[in-house]
Amino acid sequence: MKIYLNAPKESWIVDRFVKEWKYHNKTISTRFITNSDIIWIISPWTWRNLSIKQLKDKKVICTIHHLDPAKFDQNDFEELDQFVNIYHIITKKTEKFLRSLTEKEIFYSPFWVDSNKFYEIKDKSDIRSKNQLPKEDFIIGSFQRDTEGADNRSPKLEKGPDNFIEIVTFLYKKQKNLNILLTGNHRNYIINNLKKLDIPYVYLPMVDTKKINELYNCLNLYIVASRVEGGPQAILECALSKTPIISTDVGIANEILSSKSIFNMPNFENATPETDYAYEKVQNYTIPNGFQTFINKFKEIYEN
Repeated sequence: MKIYLNAPKESWIVDRFVKEWKYHNKTISTRFITNSDIIWIISPWTWRNLSIKQLKDKKVICTIHHLDPAKFDQNDFEELDQFVNIYHIITKKTEKFLRSLTEKEIFYSPFWVDSNKFYEIKDKSDIRSKNQLPKEDFIIGSFQRDTEGADNRSPKLEKGPDNFIEIVTFLYKKQKNLNILLTGNHRNYIINNLKKLDIPYVYLPMVDTKKINELYNCLNLYIVASRVEGGPQAILECALSKTPIISTDVGIANEILSSKSIFNMPNFENATPETDYAYEKVQNYTIPNGFQTFINKFKEIYEN
């Protein structure tokens, strides 16, 4: 059994998944599509890079990260659907919408997370000093993009940056030593609003995985305020690094987080992090545990 991953470099989290999969599953991975038994379209928008003959000759599994009805392209999906044998979803919330679109098999498994890359650092004071962050501040993190790429000004509403601003504004009125820590590209919407509100923040545009883990360990709280998510992977990473986190009920939040840590906007102030609960739950998705569901499914596809 050989699997070919169709995922061009996109400067996205999928790049990391592809690299980790190939490193840990060398014996069943191939760089050459002609040698493959199964094509895994891990980035669904890249399916047009493949020839129709390749798609018809192989068994095809396609990952659907999430479906946003506001941005859904029915025609594009119908074209893709004729070549897919099985869909992979990373959140159960996607299944209902996807089931209304196709009769193909759907299997569920969140992506994995590497415990060698994300882990708790005990000495919080030292790690803050290393990253030039105030030791006495209450630091809230957000490491997900919040601004649309086209104009780099409009909010990416599915990520809930307006919700995030509402929450931190409320908290800043109660706690003046609040500080917001941001990383990643496309953060203009939140940065511009923090400036208007005169809320302190630190912005580190792009950092590597080692630095991200350090930054998680500097936080008093991480907030996922999204309306729609496939993961987000930040939930798994916070759980492994024992970073206090609260989240809206999106993506895999209810698979990893305690119900006490999940909020909707009217009651966000009642949400409380449960780090030990999340740490225990995330163990099912660490490497190599997180690979097993995929490997079992690929074997099933290959044998049938």
